[in-house]
Amino acid sequence: MPIVAAAPPVAVMPPGGFDYVTIDAVHRRLYAAHGAMLVIVDVDKGVVVGTVQLGGSAGSAPNVSSGHVYVGDGDAKALSEVDPVTLKEAQRVAVDGVVDAIAYDPQLGRIYGDEDNGTRIFVIDSKTFKQLGTIALPGHKPEYLAINPTTHEIYQNIATDSEIAVIDAQTMKVTRTIPTPEIKNNHPLQYDAPFDLLLVAGTNKMSGYTSGGKLLWTIDYPARVDQCDLDVSRQLMACAGSGITLLKINPNGPAQIVGTLDVSPGLHTVAIDPKTGDIWAVWGVRASSSAPTTASYVQRFRYQP
Repeated sequence: MPIVAAAPPVAVMPPGGFDYVTIDAVHRRLYAAHGAMLVIVDVDKGVVVGTVQLGGSAGSAPNVSSGHVYVGDGDAKALSEVDPVTLKEAQRVAVDGVVDAIAYDPQLGRIYGDEDNGTRIFVIDSKTFKQLGTIALPGHKPEYLAINPTTHEIYQNIATDSEIAVIDAQTMKVTRTIPTPEIKNNHPLQYDAPFDLLLVAGTNKMSGYTSGGKLLWTIDYPARVDQCDLDVSRQLMACAGSGITLLKINPNGPAQIVGTLDVSPGLHTVAIDPKTGDIWAVWGVRASSSAPTTASYVQRFRYQP
């Protein structure tokens, strides 16, 4: 298979499941939400360098200028700024809901945290660390969100309604929705700025839309899909759902699956290191369907065409 293990799996303690995983390519850190803590990995050395207790963490968004990372605390209904060097929370702001996925717009200095199984996005000023407002969403159950770095529009997947909500950053209101009727249970969403392409997937389908809402293509996807991560320099997107699927993004045609690798039923989040192109995955292993998670791992993989 073109996707191979680049290093042995590294055990993470305590055992448990994972949520979103992101990479700060400048400071060479990986962040993985792991139950009530944030796990921090040195991607060059391939070792866990520390953990930060937060409570019910899910999404994360690195700030490559400061070297800090923004993380949600679902238990306390808050959004935190974490210093990965001191392994301490630098500051936090309370919000009126449980934060799931997080995106950061460095030009506007805004942090967006969508509400887990809710109808809102919480908007935080990264400088003052105060809430600027709340964006009302259509439907229910927002999943992943992405930012257009040119227009600063926010694209938010709505799993229950098979659509993408498009939000104006200045008014903090939904200006339109992009129906994606062929996608059921929308989960991953990536914005490919060089190609002006929204990549959205759900149950056994993946589609490419322009930011204006035009459907360009749809492909069959071999399995369930949770999180995807796009490497815009290589135009490769890794997706997770029991294993890893790697897709080549094309400017004039549908995405092409170039590699797959079965890993574990507990794997549903991945990230690509923009510097090396390595694929990082995190997962928990269960002894049986009714038994608690007995082990947790982080591992680096590599694409070898």
